Amino acid sequence: MKTYNVVGVMSGTSMDGLDLAHCSLTEADNGKWNYTINVAKTVAYSDLWRLRLSKLRNQNALNVYKTDRYFGEYIGELINEFLADNDLDADLIGSHGHTIFHQPENNISFQIGSPSAIAAVTDIPTVGNFRAMDVVKYGEGAPISGTGDRLLFGEFDMCLNLGGFANISANVNGEAVAYDICPCNILLNRIAREFGQEYDEDGKIAERGSIDYDLLSDLNSIGYYDEPYPKSLGREWINEHFWFRVRQSEAGKEDRMKTLVDHIAQQIGNNIEQLAEDTSTTRVYVTGGGALNTVLIDHLRTHTDAEIVVPDEQVIEYKEALIFALLGVLRVQNKTNILSSYTGAENDSISGELAGDFSSLI
Repeated sequence: MKTYNVVGVMSGTSMDGLDLAHCSLTEADNGKWNYTINVAKTVAYSDLWRLRLSKLRNQNALNVYKTDRYFGEYIGELINEFLADNDLDADLIGSHGHTIFHQPENNISFQIGSPSAIAAVTDIPTVGNFRAMDVVKYGEGAPISGTGDRLLFGEFDMCLNLGGFANISANVNGEAVAYDICPCNILLNRIAREFGQEYDEDGKIAERGSIDYDLLSDLNSIGYYDEPYPKSLGREWINEHFWFRVRQSEAGKEDRMKTLVDHIAQQIGNNIEQLAEDTSTTRVYVTGGGALNTVLIDHLRTHTDAEIVVPDEQVIEYKEALIFALLGVLRVQNKTNILSSYTGAENDSISGELAGDFSSLI
């Protein structure tokens, strides 16, 4: 079987930085994939880039267009440095980009980081813009990492990612499902910044607080949680439906953090219980930055009987970059990489914009 050496690139909604993972991917006889993350690195965003990315949704069309190209060039330059520093070559780049607009109720999901700019700077064939075709097919364009969960981590009953949002993938009555459960690190990091920290390391801020049950009840009453899947969340939804409830609360900062942690854990636990036939035999594979928040994980374990499996730190931090590397390979192989059962689209997709010379890969 052919082995692909791919750079997977991920920029999450929490805007902590750009994840780069050089991965080797080989298809197994059973249709699953074997992987190795050879080297991985997170490049923290400068204050300038963080400001650009956070404010871009309010800019005019010309600025959005220009930033799409410049951000792609920036990604390409970082990949060149990453490969040179580690004496590595790559057959392919699979890049998620950075989400600027995600409004599933309006059939909109848009990521910047032009694949053409990445390919032009690196001279490496690039796949990006993975969500666009699904949106045209009236899907939500998210979440799309479930394909990678199924092909790379299929030995687990469920895969839970604790990134900017908490999303889950599972097999329910023979159908592959995936959806966003609730906001996660995007909330916790906002509170952490009130303490002059980028994130709540090990949940230490939350540990000092107490649960405010009035706030907790208010958050748990949000209508999204009762909606059926497929469904997904974006930053716009938080600003419209969620964050004002936290701001209006009279709870102190530590208590807000503790309450948000328990809210997140409750919502995840509720969904695990709903998806699992028998939680006592269910194994949930947990990745994303929130998996390093020991207080959040402890709370989660109190809200479900399922076995919560937390892997090594490299997989925790770079699983999504690994998955976009795989989605890029599937696109090059002309294989389905986006399932409509995850997104609600009219049908499955072979999705991703191709940029560069793919003749050596096809």
